Amino acid sequence: MTIELASRAPARGPAAPDPVLAIVPATPAGDHGPMGGVTGTLGSDTGGGMGGAPDGAPGAPLATLPTADERLIGLWLHGKAPLTQRLYRRHIALFTAFVGRPLAEVSLDDVQAFETSLASRAPSTRTLILAGLKSLLSFGHRTGLLRVNVGAALRLHRPTDDLAERILTEPEVHRLLAAPGDPRDRALLRLAYAAALRVSELVGLRWRNLQDRDGGGGQVTVVGKGQKRRYVLVRPSVWAELRALATPSPGPDPDPRDAVNALRRTGIRIEARLPDGSPNPDSPVFRSRKGGFLSPMQVWRIIRLAASTAGISGNVSPHWLRHAHASHALDRGAPIHLVRDGLGHANLSTTSRYAHARPNEHSEKFLAL
Repeated sequence: MTIELASRAPARGPAAPDPVLAIVPATPAGDHGPMGGVTGTLGSDTGGGMGGAPDGAPGAPLATLPTADERLIGLWLHGKAPLTQRLYRRHIALFTAFVGRPLAEVSLDDVQAFETSLASRAPSTRTLILAGLKSLLSFGHRTGLLRVNVGAALRLHRPTDDLAERILTEPEVHRLLAAPGDPRDRALLRLAYAAALRVSELVGLRWRNLQDRDGGGGQVTVVGKGQKRRYVLVRPSVWAELRALATPSPGPDPDPRDAVNALRRTGIRIEARLPDGSPNPDSPVFRSRKGGFLSPMQVWRIIRLAASTAGISGNVSPHWLRHAHASHALDRGAPIHLVRDGLGHANLSTTSRYAHARPNEHSEKFLAL
């Protein structure tokens, strides 16, 4: 089956006979990375970078941006991760829709008015949007594509650190992990907690990233931010649940149209299994119902449903399990450098936030109360 994402995709050659690994190269993404060109309409941000537009703010069709702006945005995003590119494009689309003029003609008044228009958004979301805009304008000035850096005067306000409010207790985590009835969902949440994976790392896992280790456990090769690799050990109980996902389950065959999803995410079309029935090393560990990669939004829905079933209130997200991993490991005496490496943090100061958010000692106990 031949699938093309756009009419501009080059024609493919004659269909090859059934291959052992059915992988078909996709159309090159050009200078804009795996997200393709800069065309397409992007909706407003929801506060979490997951898409949607609850407040009705219009997205800007990036195809309508002047050529100079297209080039600037493409250069600025070069080398960034696909999900990061997607988030930044959405945020810049909000700004261009708001000002309605090329970036070279934007004034400080425009930037400050845009900042005011974001007042109804969560502080962390507002800071994220403005940080991206400030970065783009600074990059444009440094490269000579913008004559003046009007974003230089924009002051970013550090949002209140509410990390402690987003750390689940151990009993809450255990209830959450026990909630899903689907083996895939249960294995996904258990691995997210055990390995402290980001949602983008979870959905991108392929069978080739899993290696068995002595003792019944395993090792996961994780590709994190900036394409940095780290290697995470997984205990036998969680490893067995992951390996069980490789066994074909009864049900309808995957929908061939889901190859479009794989093309968009990875640049290649992947068959789920080899002729002998074993998993294709390049196929996803956590498959969608149609046989392709899960999307981050699908993982959000899985954890929200699990939290509701477990009776856990709050805006629980996949990242809460990562927070819980760090906090619980430190509480149980894990060396902070080991936790840092497990989470893939570049700086120890980032990991130390968890120790400050859940202290075991405080000067209060020395008071005469």
